[in-house]
Amino acid sequence: MILFKKTSDLNRFLLQKKQERLAIGFVPTMGALHEGHISLIKASKEVTGFTVCSIFVNPTQFNDPKDFEKYPSTIEKDILFLERNNTDVLFLPSVDEVYPDGSKNLEHYDLGYLETILEGKYRPGHFQGVCQVMQRLLKIVRPHHLFMGQKDYQQCMVVKKLIELTKLETAFHTCPTTRESDGLAMSSRNMRLNEAERKNAVAIYDALTYLKKNISIGNLDNLLEDAKKILQKNNFRLDYIEIADAKTLEIKHSYNGKEQLVALAAAFQDQVRLIDNMMME
Repeated sequence: MILFKKTSDLNRFLLQKKQERLAIGFVPTMGALHEGHISLIKASKEVTGFTVCSIFVNPTQFNDPKDFEKYPSTIEKDILFLERNNTDVLFLPSVDEVYPDGSKNLEHYDLGYLETILEGKYRPGHFQGVCQVMQRLLKIVRPHHLFMGQKDYQQCMVVKKLIELTKLETAFHTCPTTRESDGLAMSSRNMRLNEAERKNAVAIYDALTYLKKNISIGNLDNLLEDAKKILQKNNFRLDYIEIADAKTLEIKHSYNGKEQLVALAAAFQDQVRLIDNMMME
């Protein structure tokens, strides 16, 4: 594995690889890597001839500065993890490298309805930050293929929208959520949970599974209330649990038996905010 910290060095290297007609795959991360990230690396290696992973904790997507400060950093472990899993390149830029003109007064993207609901509602400005960093990283790497995890369902939709808006020639791949043996979605934030919180955390998976098993034609409100109770009984402080149209994220309060739906949840164990989702099919 080759490590680059400078955009100019990475650009020169990747230009050579593209001249060799290698398809470039890209896996952007914020570090604190786990098997979910490695599943994205593996997905890239199956599709492309060369895989670039980035580690960059993007300050512009944290609407809570304390959350940014507490975001876990395990860079030495991450580098070893990527090497052992045969990653070709690690891009490890500084904030100044990604935002050479500073990270204030940045461009604004028209994300429409996506920015008004669920994560957009509870984390104002978050998706603008996601777009700001992803637009820069995609322009630096210029990948043929981009791989991201379904756990961040709404974020995947936002990045797809960004690719459309910026007319970048990158194919987007949504990869399945990787889960622990008890069902909890793998997340860098999980390492911030203490033993009791980690035990409680699986309730977010249980609540989504309950929705999937019990969804039926008609009104969904009572079903959602039952799911909320599963979370609350396990000391979750709820932001939301909703069922939405899988293609548009329009919130649904009734089901006609034909629509493709997804259930999405975000809730806190003490100070740690967890998200997850599950297709209702």
